[in-house]
Amino acid sequence: MASSASLQRFLPPSPHATPASSSRRRNGRARAVVSMPSLSPPATGEVPAERLEPRVEEREGGYWVLKEKNRTGLNPQEKVKLEKEPMGLFMEDGIKDLAKIPMEEIDAAKLTKDDVDVRLKWIGLFHRRKHQYGRFMMRLKLPNGVTTSEQTRYLASVIEAYGADGCADVTTRQNWQIRGVTLPDVPAILDGLRAVGLNSLQSGMDNVRNPVGNPLAGVDPHEIVDTRPYTNLLSSYITNNSQGNPTISNLPRKWNVCVIGSHDLYEHPHINDLAYMPAVKDGKFGFNLLVGGFISPKRWAEALPLDAWVAGDDVIPVCKAILEAYRDLGFRGNRQKTRMMWLIDELGMEVFRSEVEKRMPNGVLERAAPEDLIDKTWERRDYLGVHPQKQEGLSYVGLHVPVGRLQAADMFELARLADEYGTGELRLTVEQNIVLPNVSNERLDALLAEPLLRQRFSPEPSLLLRGLVACTGNQFCGQAIIETKARALQVTQEVEKRVSVPRPVRMHWTGCPNSCGQVQVADIGFMGCLTKDSDGKIVEAADIFVGGRVGSDSHLADVYKKSVPCKDLVPIVADLLVERFGAVPREREEDEE
Repeated sequence: MASSASLQRFLPPSPHATPASSSRRRNGRARAVVSMPSLSPPATGEVPAERLEPRVEEREGGYWVLKEKNRTGLNPQEKVKLEKEPMGLFMEDGIKDLAKIPMEEIDAAKLTKDDVDVRLKWIGLFHRRKHQYGRFMMRLKLPNGVTTSEQTRYLASVIEAYGADGCADVTTRQNWQIRGVTLPDVPAILDGLRAVGLNSLQSGMDNVRNPVGNPLAGVDPHEIVDTRPYTNLLSSYITNNSQGNPTISNLPRKWNVCVIGSHDLYEHPHINDLAYMPAVKDGKFGFNLLVGGFISPKRWAEALPLDAWVAGDDVIPVCKAILEAYRDLGFRGNRQKTRMMWLIDELGMEVFRSEVEKRMPNGVLERAAPEDLIDKTWERRDYLGVHPQKQEGLSYVGLHVPVGRLQAADMFELARLADEYGTGELRLTVEQNIVLPNVSNERLDALLAEPLLRQRFSPEPSLLLRGLVACTGNQFCGQAIIETKARALQVTQEVEKRVSVPRPVRMHWTGCPNSCGQVQVADIGFMGCLTKDSDGKIVEAADIFVGGRVGSDSHLADVYKKSVPCKDLVPIVADLLVERFGAVPREREEDEE
């Protein structure tokens, strides 16, 4: 079982140490704790030795920066990082000074403008310059999607203060995002997050994103392993116990990690940069590793076996080793070619594996167990609705949150329900829904009769609505080409009037090719674009993807039809459901008149 006792060995020194003592501790840590052998290249004729020389080096304060000789051909984001260390906004309290400057003055200087538009993402703040100038989205760290009623109330109080500009979203990484935040309020909000056990550190740009786990961890009668201890350890390592971890805050690109806890693969391991797959080797529990899964505008690829197994106690050392190999060797030019799979492609899996092995504490990485513990014939379960827990007399209730959007009143009410009917806990899912665990079976009827469940967050939504996912869209996101959340609901409801489906069909919407809505894993996906309609007018449109699968037979979707005007989607989707998913046309009253 994962233990927090060994975590401290893999964390950077305290940011409050004096420079001299910090230097001694870093050097001591490198020798005595990491025990990292020489990074000489493997004996291979395929990868030149100089290519395996780390491109970054450690500087004062524990920050890692590109070496002078590697600073050509960089993308704009790398130049912004070189100009000023983003983590300084948190670790050196730069946010307190920045928050006092009016936006007009901030925009007048490139350095502070880049602070607001780029570097603040290192502490989870995303300026909505295009659609909500002066307001920010704040993304949290919420390992395994577990949150409390106290945390939920605090977040609700933050967005409530912003009126119509404030709202919250459940994300596709089991996380909260809150909207409407203004810069002068940020220092106080960060203090408030800390007081309730939350943080927003290293949740954007070139950092490790929220560690994903089984949303039913600890309550699922069929779980393989409780993922919460592992995702909590990962999050603690990634953020250095919420103090900031500059050793891994300068990656070439974002990086996703998940720990698999059940046969259902709710965590979507095939699209994560690192996925821990439970496996037993020589009678000891641990994980086989998948690496390199990702989705991007130009390419999407499924994770591949690293041919490696680690014991449960080594979850952090191998994560650290993989991240450092990526940090040290990853490409930093064209942003479309900087995800970790591009590095794996360039080096080859075996050379990449050898670079990871060198960075393990003892220089050893075991080969994979012959089989993982996932039942390949398992039929993925639907967690929405009422289901019995492993604890006798208790149930969990999965609630459908339409396209993941909540208002302050919704969050206050969810917190109340969690306290009144459960144990003050809520679980967020990658499908943008919420699970309320630990409900006494004697209280189920009363819970199901609550207005929030009857009017807003149904435990039994329709077969099409229950699998609906949508990114932020152009209501708030400057990169989105089309509006997604309201349109996803509208199109789905119109399609439901035309056809009846025999089973749930997962439909995902994303406003741009960045695919935050993960259209490639959906049965049917919609990726925003622009096109000309029949009258030659430029209109919002979507590329349609079909064939994504999740679970043991996972597969990423292919493009079915490109540049379909959004106003023409309903009949096309209805026909597609009939042709591919067994839907039956409904008799329509207007056709009978």
